[in-house]
Amino acid sequence: MKVKTILVSQPEPKVENSPYFELQNKLKVKVDFRPFIHVEGVSAKDVRAQKIDLSKFTAIILTSRNAVDHFFRVAEEMRYKVPEDLKYFCQSEAVAFYLQRYVVYRKRKIYVGQKEFTDLAPLIKKYKDEKFLLPNTDQLNADVPQTLDKLGVAWTQGIFYKTVISDLSDLKDVYYDILAFFSPTGIRSLFENFPNFQQNNTRIAVFGTTTQKEALDRGLRVDIMAPTPETPSMTGALEKYIVEANKGK
Repeated sequence: MKVKTILVSQPEPKVENSPYFELQNKLKVKVDFRPFIHVEGVSAKDVRAQKIDLSKFTAIILTSRNAVDHFFRVAEEMRYKVPEDLKYFCQSEAVAFYLQRYVVYRKRKIYVGQKEFTDLAPLIKKYKDEKFLLPNTDQLNADVPQTLDKLGVAWTQGIFYKTVISDLSDLKDVYYDILAFFSPTGIRSLFENFPNFQQNNTRIAVFGTTTQKEALDRGLRVDIMAPTPETPSMTGALEKYIVEANKGK
């Protein structure tokens, strides 16, 4: 079955040189974007109900740009002036770079991991006497609490935002050759919106083993997997599959 259309279950990239646009032009396929899930902020009142007092923490662990946005949003709603000596532990350079929207980088104590949360462990261990706040979502990756508990540091999770399933009812009668997913919640959104979804000839592309597991548990056939040593990105995996599927087009 040849591939002509792809639906990526994420927002459309805002940069012109996105690999998805390159893929579209190179292989002459149509790529659409639609978030299957979205983030909604938790109110300051609800954060307080979690018995979280921002003044009690000396360090913040930030795992994503959402965590950055919603920590400072809640701080503003609480009229809490974020102290200059607060320590920031960022999971990646991308998160640390994003933090500059809210703080003067050179005047803050910022510690940056490589990519995975476990990469932050040596840095956190070095400052094990700090009181850490983890502003995060209601769907926390299991490796985060496991890593922090293993380090034996004082840490508290605060649910500052929630992952919510989007309404996709307008896609009811729309067909795509490939659906690309990046999280287990995206797969769950598919079935919550379309309980009777039948895969038939639709190819399913997944990123990550947890997404793959959710797809398989739901009875889906996974046709495209990323990352792999050969195709570390979703666009790379899609290109490899499409080139093969569209041979002789």
